[in-house]
Amino acid sequence: MSETINAIETKLLTKRFGSFTAVNQVSFYVPQGEIFGLLGPNGAGKTTTIRMLCGIMLPSEGQGHVLGFDIAKQPEEIKKRIGYMSQKFSLYNDLTPPENLDFYAAVYAVPREKRAQRVAELIEMAGLQDHKRELTRNLSGAWRQRLALACAIVHNPPMLFLDEATAGVDPVSRREFWDLIYRMAGEGVSVLATTHYMDEAEYCNTIGMMYRGEMMALASPDTLREAMPGTLIQLDCDRPIQAEKILDELPGVIDSSVHGAQVHVSLETPELQQEVEAALIQAGLQVNQMEIIQPSLEDVFIHMVEKSRADAGDAASIATHLAQTDDQGA
Repeated sequence: MSETINAIETKLLTKRFGSFTAVNQVSFYVPQGEIFGLLGPNGAGKTTTIRMLCGIMLPSEGQGHVLGFDIAKQPEEIKKRIGYMSQKFSLYNDLTPPENLDFYAAVYAVPREKRAQRVAELIEMAGLQDHKRELTRNLSGAWRQRLALACAIVHNPPMLFLDEATAGVDPVSRREFWDLIYRMAGEGVSVLATTHYMDEAEYCNTIGMMYRGEMMALASPDTLREAMPGTLIQLDCDRPIQAEKILDELPGVIDSSVHGAQVHVSLETPELQQEVEAALIQAGLQVNQMEIIQPSLEDVFIHMVEKSRADAGDAASIATHLAQTDDQGA
């Protein structure tokens, strides 16, 4: 029985630009037919990771394989076998959707005798039947996005990279877009998607949470939520920003963050709710409601970032203390 090759494998993948480390020793794998999400804010290292995996950029250190090919030694073999779509995917505005698809079919070397059938299949898949005669410049953002996806997969790639592909599109259109991605994954296509939309991460089989070039967590959405420490409280009060500052100084509070007009507070034990309410009332705040809730991926990510910052702060403090000790010893 032949061994299954993962769609992606990385080991200690690192990319430096001068003295700046954009991606720092990132390791993960993506099984064939699964959807893997890289989640993080702008500047986290997501796009740099994708560019290395696509064979566009060489890593400074570490290893990576896509569809069994080495990203450093066989980048051209990888490029032939993947689809890539970003927020800025190039479409030709003066062409109709079928003309755009036919152009990309030629670029990806789809045999001429198969192009017409493939274009028709993709027009139907993307739901563009009623827009076939429109110039691409006249399509809405959602329809352009669907066309861009169709262009990216015109050559039937077994691996698809989506780099912030849904940025700037309304929530309903994003949901419909992900329905298309789900259908493709069900047909065996492997997908790696970067996003900063927390709701999109729910569609992924596995999530890698990146921050400042490092992988902070790697697990399924459910596993990440279950690993959230303490009890999460949603607090409705009249001055949430002031409430957050008060709560951060309260014993037993793991962390707190403002979510719109509410505050999410992670407590060591649920019994601390009474102390939280008392502290806020004593400070002159009006508490309207408090309830225990299940953590979202946004809660998990904020907790990870706060922990990372705290650990970095502790390390900096230790380094400063050691330097001062060395100076005194000298």
